[in-house]
Parts: sequence; structure tokens; C-alpha cells
Amino acid sequence: MAQWPRIACLIGVSFASFVSTRAQDKSPSAARPGDQAFVNWIADGGTSRSQRFSPLDQINVENVATLTKAWEARLGGGLPSSTPLVIDGVIYAHLAGYDIRALNAATGQESWRYTYGTPAAPARSDAPAAAPAGRGGGAGGGGRGAGVGRGLATGNGQLYFGTRTGELVAVSATSGKEQWRSPVEESEPFDRTVQKAGAIIAPPVFVKGLIVTGSNGGDAAYRGRLVAVDARDGKERWRFNVVPGPGEKGHETWTGDGWKYGGGAPWLTGSYDPDLNLLYWGTGNASSDFSGGARKGDNLYTASIVALRPETGELVWHFQTTPHDVWDWDAAYETILVDRPVDGTLRKLLVQPNKNGFMYVLDRTNGKYLGAWKYIQNLTWTSGLDDKGVPQNRREPTQGAPIVICPDYFGGRSWNQAAFSPVTGLIYNHGSERCAEFTSVPEEPRVGQRFVAGAQRTIEPISGGPIVGHIDAIDPVTGRRAWQYPLKAPLLAPLLATQGNLIFTFDNGATALIALDAQSGEKLWSTPLDLTRGGAISYSVNGKQFIAILSSSPDGAVLTAYSLPN
Repeated sequence: MAQWPRIACLIGVSFASFVSTRAQDKSPSAARPGDQAFVNWIADGGTSRSQRFSPLDQINVENVATLTKAWEARLGGGLPSSTPLVIDGVIYAHLAGYDIRALNAATGQESWRYTYGTPAAPARSDAPAAAPAGRGGGAGGGGRGAGVGRGLATGNGQLYFGTRTGELVAVSATSGKEQWRSPVEESEPFDRTVQKAGAIIAPPVFVKGLIVTGSNGGDAAYRGRLVAVDARDGKERWRFNVVPGPGEKGHETWTGDGWKYGGGAPWLTGSYDPDLNLLYWGTGNASSDFSGGARKGDNLYTASIVALRPETGELVWHFQTTPHDVWDWDAAYETILVDRPVDGTLRKLLVQPNKNGFMYVLDRTNGKYLGAWKYIQNLTWTSGLDDKGVPQNRREPTQGAPIVICPDYFGGRSWNQAAFSPVTGLIYNHGSERCAEFTSVPEEPRVGQRFVAGAQRTIEPISGGPIVGHIDAIDPVTGRRAWQYPLKAPLLAPLLATQGNLIFTFDNGATALIALDAQSGEKLWSTPLDLTRGGAISYSVNGKQFIAILSSSPDGAVLTAYSLPN
């Protein structure tokens, strides 16, 4: 891998790196510790920096062992995959089928509920029927229960989410009344020979009066893009094509008609730096996934991190983590914004734990590659990265015969977010140890249909032993691992870091919510919890700190909040 430049790592980080997130998007009462009745969780990653960090320390390493259940709300719906939001004492849960529940964050008492329905049978008689005639609200018009519901964005007094049919929906945060629907994935003009609606399966981003979203489709004959709409009415303002067409910069990195079906779907959530006024987003893998013969070249801007002007969608810089991807190595994961000293100078950094098994560190002002390191043991698809971050000695799928490559196509980790603590200066990330037999198979594209051109069979890691996971605490500047916590199975849930020097996450191998010491990795507390793919959050109401998480039960989703005994 690339050799790091000489770096002087200063001990201790000013808490200002968190406070500077302020109310950058003018969301209600963005979190500022100690000066208000409420400390909130206003975005999927906590704030637009995607650090998944809470400034609260009432619950800490000294007393977390006494943490108890404060309240529990049974909400119905299927397996939850979302992180709740908290705004001024109200907690919002996004459920399967896109339903929303608003509850008192101190007691769990329900304030209102929104049930996602179709225009033909609206959930509320007073909600505007904003979807075009003939378009159902659920998948294929199937109504509620048809979508996952992975989370919400908030701004302008509203909540926003995307659907499996490529719509964005706005709901009043105070009443639960639907405000508008916008079918952003089928805006005109749009060429059905090279495009098809994708599912919006992650929370959008609210920035400067706009709602920005991507969609899935990286494993299909599909051309990924980011779309921005006006938060007031859902009207489209701009779109950025991840796969550039003729006349667009980057189109020269594609051959033939490969660009028409090139994938690159930015299917997860971006981040935003208000000081630089830059929107950052990771993009998906190129398709066909395991065969690149019909798309020779680097295939920009797939498997890349892009920085855009939020007002226009103009591309400011890009960094491609996996040029000419033939393994399904999405770079669609979170882009964590941190400020850390490098060579004695405080730098604005972007950190991404990538699916390909490397954690990348970039200068977020210009996209310059500063370094990377392996966060998993079993990594054989490349011998390492050069000083520009380009993979060397690639081990690629072959036609006709399987070849063993590590990791498997689930990657070094999946979409579950890492966390950063400005208290310790460490990134808390999870890794999966597993390999696969990859095979490339010729396949003709069919617009919008699955386009993988191969297969893979997951096997145990070449290092020996069963398929396992681990949580790692890593210095994002030096790559030094401070500690590792073993898991019996790869992690499903995001991580949460707090000012109380704690790390919370759901351990699916133990079926429990756990708390670790952020400095040492020692497990300090756990409580049984049914399955979840959602992330824990921390917030306070009138000076009392809570930890909350969505989980499943036989009769549907459950939202549980924990606090210290009175």
C-alpha cells in the first residue's frame, strides 16, 4: 500500500471540531452541548459531517453499567433499518413501508403517525395528492409495506424520505401531514433506452434549501445520478450524472456503449461542509459488476468520491478509489468529515472506510490523496496502493473458472456507518473477514435489469477460521489501530461515539446492544435486543441523556430508549 508522508500527530483535539457543525442547514436547534434544553440528532450521521458522534457525557464509562430501559414503544411494521432523528424533544422513527412515528423523546408517548399510501387511497384525506396520475405510492403501486424505510432528512420544518419507486416525499414535522411527492427518478427529459427509475433506499441530504438524493442500480443496466429538488415543492433543480454521457467530462473513460449501462449509483447518503460549501458523496460500483470488457477505461465517476457545489451540482473534484471496478467495490459509503493535524498543521480531512477493504483519507478542500490502510486482514484483490492511491497488481475475476479473491463481494464491510470521536481522535469502524470464488460470465445488458455478468460464492477467509467480524479503533491520520473488538459475525448496525468515551452498537452475533470503552475497547455494558440494522443515537431532553435504537420483534418494530436511573 501507499507509504504515508511523515505526520506529526498531536495529542488531544479541540471540541470545537464538533461545535463547528452548528445549524449549518438551519435545521431546528442543531446540537450544541450545554446551552439549550434539547440536544438533537438532526441527520442520519448526527450532523452533516456524518461523524455519528454525540457531545453528551452524562452517560459515561463510569456509570454506563447502570444504564436501564427508560421507555419502549411498539410501533408495528417490519425489520427496521433506520436511525431515528430527534428535534427539540420529539423523536422520529422511519419504519418499513415508509411509515413515520413521532413520539415524545422523554416518555415515548406517540404524538402523531404518518402512514404512507397511494394517491388513489391516501393515508390522510387532508394530504395533497402530489404524485402524478397513474403512479402508486408503494413499489409498483403496492402501497405500504413495499419499502425498507432507511431513514429521514429534516429541514424547513419538514421530514423527507425516498421510496422504492424513485419518489421523494415531504411530511410536516409538526403534524405528520404529507406536503408533496416528487418522482425525481423519472423527470423529463429522460431517455428510457439508457435510464430506468431506481429505488431511493437511503436518507437524502437537506442543504441550502435543497433535498439531494441518489438511488440504487449499481448492479443493473442503469446510469447512476444525484438529483436535487427544491425542499419547498419538490421541483428538480439539478442532476449530476455519475456516468458521464457524450460531451460530458469523464466520458472519455468509457468505451463503446458501456456508459449507457454503467452503474455507479450513489445509493447511500452524502455529507456537507458549510465552511467550504461542498457536498460530498460516494458513488457505487460499475456494472456489469464482474466483467469490464465492454467498458474499458477507468469508468468515471463510478467507485469514486465526488465533491459538488450544492447550488448547481457542479463537480469541484473527484477521487476514484477503484478504477475500472470488476469486483463490486462500491465507494458509496459515508464520507466522514474531520479536522486533524497533519505534519503539525490542522487539515480538513475526509475519511471513508471503503468496501474494497481500505480506509481512505483525502484533503476535502481539493480531493488530494493523503493515504490509506487496510482495515481487514483478508485482502488479496490488490497487492497495495501506490502513492496516488491507485491499486497495484490487481487480481480480477476470470471467465470460465472461479478465482479466489478477498474480500467477497459484500466487501470489507457493508453500508453500516462508522463513527468518529473528536475526544479520542479515532475512527470506529467494523470489518468482515471472508473471501469468495469469483467467476466472470459474458452477459448482454437489458435496460434497468440486473447486470452482474458473473457470480461469486462466499467462502471462509484464507487466513483460516470461520467468517467473523470485528470493530476497530483507528487513528485516521496514521492508520494506527488502538484496539480491536472481535465479533462472532459481521456487524449489521452502525456505530455511535459519545463524549462520555463510549461506543454503542448492535452486536448481531450476541443479539445485544453493547457499550464499549472508546479508549480501550473493553465491553462495559450490554442488554438483549432483537435484530436491527438501524443505528443507536444519543440525545437529551431537559438535561437527561438517552440512548435510543430501533429493533424488531415478532409483532413489528420497537423503539427503545435507555437512560441512567433517577
